[in-house]
Amino acid sequence: MDFENSLEFAKMLDQQDPLKDFRDKFLFPNFGKEKTLYFTGNSLGLQPKKVRQYLLEELEDWANLGVEGHFEGRRPWFSYHELLTEKTAQLVGAKPIEVCTTHSLTTNLHLLMCSFYRPTGKRTKILCEAKAFPSDQYALESQLKLHGLSPEHLICIEPREGEYLIREEDICAKIEELGDSLAMIMWGGVNYYTGQFFDVKAITEQGHKVGAVVGFDLAHAVGNVNLMLNAWGPDFAAWCGYKYLNSSPGGVSGFFVHERHANNKALFRLAGWWGQEKNTRFMMEPGFNPMAGAEGWQLSNAPILGMAAHLASLEIFEEAGMERIGAKRDLLTAYLEFVILKTVHQNEHALQIITPKNPIQRGAQLSIMFNDRGKDCFNALSEQGVVADWREPNVIRVAPAPLYNGFEEAYWFGQMLGKALQ
Repeated sequence: MDFENSLEFAKMLDQQDPLKDFRDKFLFPNFGKEKTLYFTGNSLGLQPKKVRQYLLEELEDWANLGVEGHFEGRRPWFSYHELLTEKTAQLVGAKPIEVCTTHSLTTNLHLLMCSFYRPTGKRTKILCEAKAFPSDQYALESQLKLHGLSPEHLICIEPREGEYLIREEDICAKIEELGDSLAMIMWGGVNYYTGQFFDVKAITEQGHKVGAVVGFDLAHAVGNVNLMLNAWGPDFAAWCGYKYLNSSPGGVSGFFVHERHANNKALFRLAGWWGQEKNTRFMMEPGFNPMAGAEGWQLSNAPILGMAAHLASLEIFEEAGMERIGAKRDLLTAYLEFVILKTVHQNEHALQIITPKNPIQRGAQLSIMFNDRGKDCFNALSEQGVVADWREPNVIRVAPAPLYNGFEEAYWFGQMLGKALQ
């Protein structure tokens, strides 16, 4: 056996890992198995240990202070979302005025699209990726209906025949072809099925070149890949907090509105009182006057318990830093890819990794496609204690999250995969 595909080598990599101690900041389910490998942080991240403390503190403030917790608590609820702003901005490469955290992902996407998808004349079409996450597809279809437009105005780009990934040149060519009929691009930063990380900057530039608005669903990108939203320049973006960001099932969502829109109060939005200027919010007067920047898209009071869980996770990301997280992500994903391919070669089984091999085109995810018996293999892995993700019709998604997964786990995945294939 190759030394690189050995337990000794994997343990050596773990010892050299500058982020190895961050694993101890999370709680691991074991499902009663002797060895559990949790590789589904792209679906639901693990619970940070500090979440329990922060939730209990908010519950105590609620119990002891009641409504006065909005202003008198240890972390006053009135301004709670501001505790998340600087950390979020660092995470996505934005300025603080460009980001906010509240609501849920698809809610935020709808709110943003109500502002930025304004079809007029012949400029009516929306461009998206084929096989986007279903919630995005439903949201886009309903936005068309909201404006009395038929589904034909939604243009989806598919991979070429016999391929699994969408080529960047095909995206740019379609944008140029649609030209002044294109109102909005709404694209996924990382495709949930294949793990392909798209060139946000290039798509944005090409979209703006033809006069379209450009937005992104970054659910599988934030906390996973390194982002520079301010520099790349999309008009808007949104993401959930419960995948790579590890901040509770169905937890709060973050969103981004580029600073060039920060003071455009004429920009239509579905308004709510928490987006009103803070100094007049409690005057209860008619006439919405939005706060500058992303905060102006808030609707209702902050969901404090969800934000408390989110704060616990963002503190970990701030301490680790996306530069170090990204470096480990690339090494760990490459090592997992290595052991999978070694295992496949030894078993001569008909499967392939459809996630891009180039590290700049992927994050912490590998999608393994089977020609047959994929579900049997997935079930066999589950029986051994592997927590991965099955996607119809024939893909197992494996996500080696850098903050809590290690190289020894990648090695054991290879061993368990070999047993499952047999």
